[in-house]
Amino acid sequence: MAELNGLTLVAVRPMSKAELKAEGWEGQKAICLEFHDGTILYPSRDEEGNGPGALFGKQGKETFALY
Repeated sequence: MAELNGLTLVAVRPMSKAELKAEGWEGQKAICLEFHDGTILYPSRDEEGNGPGALFGKQGKETFALY
């Protein structure tokens, strides 16, 4: 994960139709994190990329999910 050090997060957004198609996930929803250099991160349901997953987080005592 060292390759992510120093990157600046610029957007949290839905994946585009083109990005979903590139993963074979057409017709599904996925969230991605976009960084200043064009790098994007997105959750997958498994390490084989068989579908999008939800990104979970905590803010204070509240847990939330983005998908």
